[in-house]
Amino acid sequence: MRSARSLNNVRAPAGDKREAILRAAISVFAHNGYFNSKVADIAREAGVADGTVYLYFKSKEDILRSIFDRSVEEALDAARKQVKQVSDPKEKLRQIALLHLERLGADRDLAVVFQVELRGSTKFMQEFSAAGFAEYLALIRATFEEGQRAGIFRSNLNANVVAKILFGALDEMATNWILSKRRYKLAPMADQVLDIFLNGVTAS
Repeated sequence: MRSARSLNNVRAPAGDKREAILRAAISVFAHNGYFNSKVADIAREAGVADGTVYLYFKSKEDILRSIFDRSVEEALDAARKQVKQVSDPKEKLRQIALLHLERLGADRDLAVVFQVELRGSTKFMQEFSAAGFAEYLALIRATFEEGQRAGIFRSNLNANVVAKILFGALDEMATNWILSKRRYKLAPMADQVLDIFLNGVTAS
Protein backbone atom coordinates (compact mmCIF):
# COMPACT_ATOMS: atom_id res chain seq x y z
CA MET A 1 0.00 0.00 0.00
CA ARG A 2 1.38 3.40 -0.93
CA SER A 3 1.49 6.24 1.54
CA ALA A 4 -0.91 9.15 1.46
CA ARG A 5 1.86 11.34 0.00
CA SER A 6 2.58 8.96 -2.87
CA LEU A 7 -1.13 8.59 -3.58
CA ASN A 8 -1.40 12.34 -3.86
CA ASN A 9 0.89 12.20 -6.87
CA VAL A 10 -1.82 10.33 -8.76
CA ARG A 11 -4.41 12.67 -10.23
CA ALA A 12 -7.78 11.97 -8.62
CA PRO A 13 -10.65 11.14 -10.99
CA ALA A 14 -13.31 13.77 -11.54
CA GLY A 15 -15.73 13.81 -8.62
CA ASP A 16 -13.17 12.28 -6.28
CA LYS A 17 -11.95 15.50 -4.71
CA ARG A 18 -13.16 14.51 -1.26
CA GLU A 19 -10.87 11.49 -1.31
CA ALA A 20 -7.98 13.59 -2.58
CA ILE A 21 -8.51 16.06 0.29
CA LEU A 22 -8.51 13.27 2.87
CA ARG A 23 -5.31 11.78 1.45
CA ALA A 24 -3.71 15.21 1.45
CA ALA A 25 -4.80 15.84 5.03
CA ILE A 26 -3.21 12.59 6.22
CA SER A 27 0.07 13.67 4.67
CA VAL A 28 -0.09 17.25 5.98
CA PHE A 29 -1.12 16.25 9.52
CA ALA A 30 1.61 13.59 9.66
CA HIS A 31 4.38 15.91 8.51
CA ASN A 32 3.34 19.24 10.05
CA GLY A 33 1.28 18.15 13.04
CA TYR A 34 -2.48 18.66 13.31
CA PHE A 35 -2.35 21.90 15.30
CA ASN A 36 0.31 23.42 13.04
CA SER A 37 -1.60 22.58 9.87
CA LYS A 38 -3.99 24.89 8.07
CA VAL A 39 -6.80 24.13 5.67
CA ALA A 40 -4.80 26.05 3.06
CA ASP A 41 -1.94 23.55 3.49
CA ILE A 42 -4.33 20.66 2.85
CA ALA A 43 -5.82 22.38 -0.18
CA ARG A 44 -2.37 22.99 -1.63
CA GLU A 45 -1.35 19.37 -1.10
CA ALA A 46 -4.60 18.16 -2.70
CA GLY A 47 -4.24 20.53 -5.62
CA VAL A 48 -7.56 22.28 -5.02
CA ALA A 49 -8.67 25.78 -4.00
CA ASP A 50 -9.16 26.53 -0.30
CA GLY A 51 -12.88 27.01 -0.85
CA THR A 52 -13.18 23.56 -2.39
CA VAL A 53 -12.19 21.96 0.91
CA TYR A 54 -15.15 23.63 2.63
CA LEU A 55 -17.52 22.16 0.06
CA TYR A 56 -16.77 18.74 1.57
CA PHE A 57 -15.75 19.48 5.17
CA LYS A 58 -16.92 22.03 7.74
CA SER A 59 -13.53 22.51 9.39
CA LYS A 60 -10.08 21.06 9.97
CA GLU A 61 -11.51 19.09 12.90
CA ASP A 62 -14.17 17.65 10.61
CA ILE A 63 -11.41 16.43 8.28
CA LEU A 64 -9.60 14.74 11.17
CA ARG A 65 -12.81 13.10 12.34
CA SER A 66 -13.52 11.90 8.80
CA ILE A 67 -10.06 10.35 8.55
CA PHE A 68 -10.67 8.50 11.80
CA ASP A 69 -14.22 7.40 10.95
CA ARG A 70 -13.32 6.09 7.50
CA SER A 71 -10.15 4.33 8.64
CA VAL A 72 -11.82 2.62 11.59
CA GLU A 73 -14.75 1.56 9.42
CA GLU A 74 -12.39 0.03 6.86
CA ALA A 75 -10.35 -1.70 9.57
CA LEU A 76 -13.48 -3.12 11.21
CA ASP A 77 -14.88 -4.36 7.91
CA ALA A 78 -11.61 -6.10 7.07
CA ALA A 79 -11.31 -7.67 10.52
CA ARG A 80 -14.92 -8.88 10.55
CA LYS A 81 -14.55 -10.47 7.13
CA GLN A 82 -11.31 -12.14 8.16
CA VAL A 83 -12.57 -13.66 11.41
CA LYS A 84 -15.61 -15.11 9.63
CA GLN A 85 -13.23 -17.31 7.66
CA VAL A 86 -11.62 -18.72 10.83
CA SER A 87 -13.14 -21.05 13.43
CA ASP A 88 -10.42 -21.08 16.10
CA PRO A 89 -10.79 -18.10 18.51
CA LYS A 90 -7.01 -17.99 19.02
CA GLU A 91 -6.45 -17.65 15.29
CA LYS A 92 -9.20 -15.03 15.11
CA LEU A 93 -7.35 -12.91 17.65
CA ARG A 94 -4.12 -13.40 15.74
CA GLN A 95 -5.78 -12.26 12.53
CA ILE A 96 -7.23 -9.16 14.21
CA ALA A 97 -3.79 -8.29 15.59
CA LEU A 98 -2.07 -8.93 12.26
CA LEU A 99 -4.54 -6.78 10.31
CA HIS A 100 -4.19 -4.01 12.92
CA LEU A 101 -0.43 -3.77 12.52
CA GLU A 102 -0.41 -4.49 8.79
CA ARG A 103 -2.71 -1.57 8.15
CA LEU A 104 -0.65 0.92 10.13
CA GLY A 105 2.65 -0.53 8.93
CA ALA A 106 1.61 -0.10 5.30
CA ASP A 107 1.03 3.66 5.63
CA ARG A 108 3.37 5.49 7.97
CA ASP A 109 1.59 8.82 7.55
CA LEU A 110 -1.73 7.28 8.57
CA ALA A 111 0.00 5.62 11.53
CA VAL A 112 1.40 8.97 12.69
CA VAL A 113 -2.04 10.57 12.49
CA PHE A 114 -3.60 7.72 14.47
CA GLN A 115 -0.91 7.24 17.08
CA VAL A 116 0.11 10.85 17.63
CA GLU A 117 -2.14 13.51 16.13
CA LEU A 118 -5.46 11.97 17.19
CA ARG A 119 -4.20 11.83 20.79
CA GLY A 120 -3.46 15.54 21.00
CA SER A 121 -6.99 16.59 21.91
CA THR A 122 -8.75 15.32 25.04
CA LYS A 123 -12.08 16.40 23.56
CA PHE A 124 -11.51 14.41 20.40
CA MET A 125 -10.26 11.38 22.34
CA GLN A 126 -13.43 11.39 24.41
CA GLU A 127 -15.57 11.58 21.30
CA PHE A 128 -13.96 8.83 19.28
CA SER A 129 -13.45 6.57 22.31
CA ALA A 130 -17.22 6.34 22.57
CA ALA A 131 -17.70 5.55 18.89
CA GLY A 132 -15.49 3.56 16.51
CA PHE A 133 -12.94 2.72 19.17
CA ALA A 134 -15.66 1.03 21.25
CA GLU A 135 -16.73 -1.05 18.24
CA TYR A 136 -13.18 -2.21 17.71
CA LEU A 137 -12.84 -3.27 21.34
CA ALA A 138 -16.22 -5.01 21.10
CA LEU A 139 -14.92 -7.16 18.24
CA ILE A 140 -11.92 -8.26 20.30
CA ARG A 141 -14.12 -8.84 23.35
CA ALA A 142 -16.64 -10.92 21.41
CA THR A 143 -13.86 -13.06 19.97
CA PHE A 144 -12.42 -13.68 23.42
CA GLU A 145 -15.86 -14.51 24.83
CA GLU A 146 -16.31 -17.03 22.03
CA GLY A 147 -13.13 -18.71 23.22
CA GLN A 148 -14.37 -18.64 26.81
CA ARG A 149 -17.57 -20.42 25.82
CA ALA A 150 -15.53 -23.03 23.98
CA GLY A 151 -13.36 -23.61 27.04
CA ILE A 152 -10.24 -22.33 25.27
CA PHE A 153 -9.78 -19.22 27.41
CA ARG A 154 -10.15 -18.89 31.17
CA SER A 155 -13.79 -18.27 32.09
CA ASN A 156 -12.94 -16.14 35.15
CA LEU A 157 -11.31 -13.36 33.11
CA ASN A 158 -13.11 -10.10 32.38
CA ALA A 159 -13.40 -9.97 28.59
CA ASN A 160 -13.52 -6.15 28.60
CA VAL A 161 -10.20 -5.95 30.40
CA VAL A 162 -8.69 -8.59 28.13
CA ALA A 163 -9.75 -6.66 25.02
CA LYS A 164 -8.19 -3.46 26.34
CA ILE A 165 -4.96 -5.24 27.23
CA LEU A 166 -4.59 -6.71 23.74
CA PHE A 167 -5.45 -3.44 22.04
CA GLY A 168 -3.06 -1.61 24.36
CA ALA A 169 -0.21 -3.93 23.45
CA LEU A 170 -0.81 -3.49 19.72
CA ASP A 171 -1.18 0.26 20.17
CA GLU A 172 2.16 0.44 21.98
CA MET A 173 3.90 -1.59 19.24
CA ALA A 174 2.60 0.86 16.63
CA THR A 175 3.71 3.90 18.63
CA ASN A 176 7.18 2.45 19.20
CA TRP A 177 7.47 1.70 15.49
CA ILE A 178 6.74 5.33 14.63
CA LEU A 179 9.14 6.75 17.20
CA SER A 180 11.97 4.29 16.64
CA LYS A 181 15.00 5.43 14.65
CA ARG A 182 15.43 1.82 13.57
CA ARG A 183 13.52 0.77 10.48
CA TYR A 184 11.71 -2.56 10.70
CA LYS A 185 8.43 -4.14 9.60
CA LEU A 186 5.56 -3.61 12.01
CA ALA A 187 3.24 -6.50 11.06
CA PRO A 188 5.51 -9.33 12.34
CA MET A 189 5.21 -7.85 15.84
CA ALA A 190 1.65 -9.23 15.93
CA ASP A 191 2.91 -12.79 16.41
CA GLN A 192 5.16 -11.73 19.28
CA VAL A 193 2.31 -9.88 20.98
CA LEU A 194 -0.07 -12.85 20.59
CA ASP A 195 2.55 -15.30 21.83
CA ILE A 196 2.95 -13.35 25.07
CA PHE A 197 -0.77 -12.63 25.28
CA LEU A 198 -1.85 -16.25 24.88
CA ASN A 199 1.07 -18.10 26.47
CA GLY A 200 2.31 -15.69 29.12
CA VAL A 201 5.90 -15.21 30.21
CA THR A 202 6.29 -18.10 32.67
CA ALA A 203 8.60 -20.87 31.54
CA SER A 204 6.83 -24.21 31.21
